Amino acid sequence: MNLEQMEYIVEVAKTGSLTQAAHNSHVTLSAISQSISSLESELGIILFTRSRGSGAIPTAEGKSIISKANEVLIKVNELREEAQSYSSTLSGKLKIATIPGPMHLLVDVVSEFKKDFPNVKIEILEKGPKEILDDIQHSKIDIGLIVLSKKLMEKHNGLPFERLLEGKMVVGVNKNSPLSLERSITPEKLINQTLVLYDDEYIREYMTNLISRYGSIDILFITNNTQAIQNAVKAGLAVTIGLDYSFINNLPYDSQDIVPIELELPNTEQVYYGWVRPKGKHSSQISKRFINRLKFEL
Repeated sequence: MNLEQMEYIVEVAKTGSLTQAAHNSHVTLSAISQSISSLESELGIILFTRSRGSGAIPTAEGKSIISKANEVLIKVNELREEAQSYSSTLSGKLKIATIPGPMHLLVDVVSEFKKDFPNVKIEILEKGPKEILDDIQHSKIDIGLIVLSKKLMEKHNGLPFERLLEGKMVVGVNKNSPLSLERSITPEKLINQTLVLYDDEYIREYMTNLISRYGSIDILFITNNTQAIQNAVKAGLAVTIGLDYSFINNLPYDSQDIVPIELELPNTEQVYYGWVRPKGKHSSQISKRFINRLKFEL
């Protein structure tokens, strides 16, 4: 049994005529008659009682089979409609803002998404988490990608969040530093280092609440310019702290020059890279498709 045969028997049952069904299906009367006969032979039952004038009335068995065939065709149409919603006919705008560190994680996802949906215009902005949350609250962007901590989600519990990647804090050190040979770095070792930090609320609180209890912290500077942080570490002027996925694939930190070392801290809170959307705003099909792609790819 194939879809064509199911379409034929449903059309014949609807019109009560092989001739009319053949006309509606744009095939010859002989073709539709032979197709139905072949199906009856395959199933071992008679589907229609035929009359001389090419009329056809479903048998009792035929009614049951035709009803199920019609259900299958309805589901097939639903599948086609669903597939169509994923096709290149999808068009519009998608505005995304992300913290700088994990920008490299989006490159492949955006590239593949654009190939599948060429009519979607995508704009990606690099911003700090405060700016992203402010833009989300004022519906200036469709999706924000930030570090999600328990405290942040509780503070903004009216916003829809979802975790994408679990991360852990690491120390980025110059490849020629003695620290690069360590498997992990303790807070006691870290407080003896000069630090350059990304201007992020979570990182500042992390340093204040956890590292500072072990001693005073020597901070060279705090900035939202990742290139400045990278240059300082490459020059051996300082070390930096960030989430491990910010050190993947050479961006924004070149792993040939900067080595991520695990930071040893007991009972630390788990943190995640995830998305946030405007409160109460119905997600567009574009946003839904992109978020689904993120979940699959990351």
